[in-house]
Amino acid sequence: MAYKNLQEFIKKLEQERELVRIKTLVDPELEITEITDRVSKMHGPALLFENVKGSSMPVLINAFGSEKRMALSLNTDQLDSIGQEITDLLAMKDNMPHSMMDKLRMLPKLAELASMLPRMVKNAPCQEVVDMDPDLFKLPILKCWPEDAGRFITLPQVYTKDPVTGQRNVGMYRLQVYDSKTTGMHWHTHHDGADNYRKNKNAGKPIEVAVALGGDPAITYSATAPLPPGIDELIFAGFLRKKPVDLVKCKTIDMEVPADAEIVIEGYVDPSEMRIEGPFGDHTGYYSLADEYPVFHVKCITHRAKAVYPATIVGKPPQEDCYMALATERIFLPLLKFQLPEIINMHLPMEGVFHNCVFVSIKKTFPGQAKKVMSSLWGTGQMMFAKFIIVVDENVDVMNASEVMWKVFNNVDPKRDTMIVEGPLDVLDHSAPLALVGSKMGIDATKKMVEEGHPREWPEDIVMSQDIVELVRKKWSEYGIE
Repeated sequence: MAYKNLQEFIKKLEQERELVRIKTLVDPELEITEITDRVSKMHGPALLFENVKGSSMPVLINAFGSEKRMALSLNTDQLDSIGQEITDLLAMKDNMPHSMMDKLRMLPKLAELASMLPRMVKNAPCQEVVDMDPDLFKLPILKCWPEDAGRFITLPQVYTKDPVTGQRNVGMYRLQVYDSKTTGMHWHTHHDGADNYRKNKNAGKPIEVAVALGGDPAITYSATAPLPPGIDELIFAGFLRKKPVDLVKCKTIDMEVPADAEIVIEGYVDPSEMRIEGPFGDHTGYYSLADEYPVFHVKCITHRAKAVYPATIVGKPPQEDCYMALATERIFLPLLKFQLPEIINMHLPMEGVFHNCVFVSIKKTFPGQAKKVMSSLWGTGQMMFAKFIIVVDENVDVMNASEVMWKVFNNVDPKRDTMIVEGPLDVLDHSAPLALVGSKMGIDATKKMVEEGHPREWPEDIVMSQDIVELVRKKWSEYGIE
């Protein structure tokens, strides 16, 4: 069953002994971060701070901070099972009905998909309290790291619309609080929110923006998902939760937001106004640099009568954003396999902080195939940001970084098996000489063919014979080895 709201998810975390309530008075400036960072590095529980200095709202943090909690947030036992559902949908597309009986067999699945579309409601918990004279400082917004430029809203769902098509977009972009009624709007130039902003700017019009906090965690996750162009994040959220997202009209702008959100901030961005935003301690483990970004003006804040403020911190891994990235990896792997059938598995190690490194295993059948896969991945959505792509054979476990590195260090001839290209980089990449563009490296760690310039015999991996493995397994208790 889908979670109706964030507080249902909190109850589930408690039932699973995955949450600790902290009643001690804590400061949202730095103290909550230090506590949470220690807990993240211990692979510890979600935290609910019930006594936060300067606000009546409790703070929920680290709610996605393990593979188990990430799966719980999406109501699944295994993240891979969601990927399998996407595989089944893609298979349905490949098997379009030809006869009347084929069409009848597909009706239940089509009806299920139609039932996931968002729906409007009139009364909403997120509007139990309406503040037309808003003050952002009433919210327990965190200052995360010592050199941060101020307090930042770190787990927002940012709602905008394409001014031409009316298509909704939901993204996750941090907001630096400047004062009680304005924030920065950290739209990365490659993302759809920034594209909607540019379209309004070209038309000389302000862009209306709603920022929702909380609701079913599936909605929060969907705001981060690298969906193909034109796919509504709320339809995807409905697919994840097997239930449509209830929406309500905002009070002051022409926007719809999840009715069961905890908090909604309504306002607009004036395209003629820019302001310095940052620095901010980011998921790379470094401070992202200060730069000019648009300014978000708050017109109204609505919230539940007893709202919980959801937040996250980012920094040196592991943090909870690593597990959100893991969900993306497992859920969207079938889409990559659909485009590149030779792919067996893929992993984005947390040391690569999402966009810096990709391990991919393939079923290799022809020379140059590894480099073909690298080139294809660099041309696929947010994979364009990958600075390093390492390709290994199908029998290599890409979830095991040690095994992948063993293959790299032993199988690679640096001159023959590396490929360096230039292209777009993530805005947070500080290593490139120029912002937003730089070089990437592909490493082919697969077994080489003669046609790839390796005329020598390739050695076999050392593997024990299966009958001996089974014999030792059966006799293990007799050896007296603990």
